[in-house]
Amino acid sequence: MTDNRDLSKLIKTFDFAGDNISSTVLKRGHINETYIISNTNNGNNVRYILQRINTSIFKDPVGLMENVKGVTEHIRRVTEQKGKETCRCTLNIIPTKDGAIYYFDDDGGCWRAYDYIEDSVSYDTASNTGLMYKAGVALGDFQQILAEYPADTLSETIANFHNTVSRYCDFDKAVCDDVANRASSVKQEIDFIRTRKDFCGIIIDEIQKGTVPLRVTHNDTKLNNILMDSETDDVLCFVDLDTVMPGSALYDFGDSIRFAASSAAEDEKDLNKVWMKLDYFEAYAKGYLSKMSKALTPMEIRLLPESCILLTLECGMRFLADYLAGDVYFGIHYPEHNLDRARTQLKLVADMESKLDKMHDVIDSIIAELG
Repeated sequence: MTDNRDLSKLIKTFDFAGDNISSTVLKRGHINETYIISNTNNGNNVRYILQRINTSIFKDPVGLMENVKGVTEHIRRVTEQKGKETCRCTLNIIPTKDGAIYYFDDDGGCWRAYDYIEDSVSYDTASNTGLMYKAGVALGDFQQILAEYPADTLSETIANFHNTVSRYCDFDKAVCDDVANRASSVKQEIDFIRTRKDFCGIIIDEIQKGTVPLRVTHNDTKLNNILMDSETDDVLCFVDLDTVMPGSALYDFGDSIRFAASSAAEDEKDLNKVWMKLDYFEAYAKGYLSKMSKALTPMEIRLLPESCILLTLECGMRFLADYLAGDVYFGIHYPEHNLDRARTQLKLVADMESKLDKMHDVIDSIIAELG
């Protein structure tokens, strides 16, 4: 973590209004170093987000921030054209006092700042199908708003982020390298993934054929990346835009279900508590397709259920690969944390596979209802 003296210098670097009162660490997320900056300005308390981008993961922070700037400006412009409130519709970048949208410190660390979106809340779990429906609508709105944004102008902030064929190769290499000497203890999990090698190409193959188009996608659509109004639960915006880049709409849909329709936490140790809630899947799909049914290609609609399995498998591969590599990517809180995460995802894969026909029936019914 950054020490108080350096943090004070950083606070003075950005164009924050008022005088600083305090700064606190925001202990959410696996990747970036984040602080809430509290200031007083003309008798009012104002808050900001100050964040150090993890450049060991995001190797082109300048390109990343140009992505964020372009996408947030587009969202704000479209929202304004629709006559809606714009102050909480997306992240608002706070520039440095020199007008830059990022700042490199003396150690080469890259920092950025946003307004803190007040009176908002995010959820790690969905407590009901109504919340799932709203989350589905949120993703549909996000993809609709960015449908006309030129995807080819966006930098690829993490190469092959949801390329599941590439992800499988990374996993297989981690098994073969066995850097932390752990492979012998997780043979069952390794075999589970290896038997699904061919399935890993199900979306990539269709992208190459042209039946699944590349779109501007969020690529990290966990429920807790959606901010909602703290009083009404109305959707405000998506946050954590670091992975906004060209991708498949299926990646966003599948990852949403992986996270929000699970019966258990991402690192649940008791696998008997882990399954996919089919009613949550249905609620999310209804919300999403209410916005996107006419925009998606027939192949995209057809692969919606498979995308949930694929993105869950991908996440399981990533967690297990990181465990085998000695826990170098995801932050952990105990030695087998990544292994527990991997096992939870793989149990979820198995449950989704057993419900695949029902998931297809749900999608067919929704499409028929929407006409």
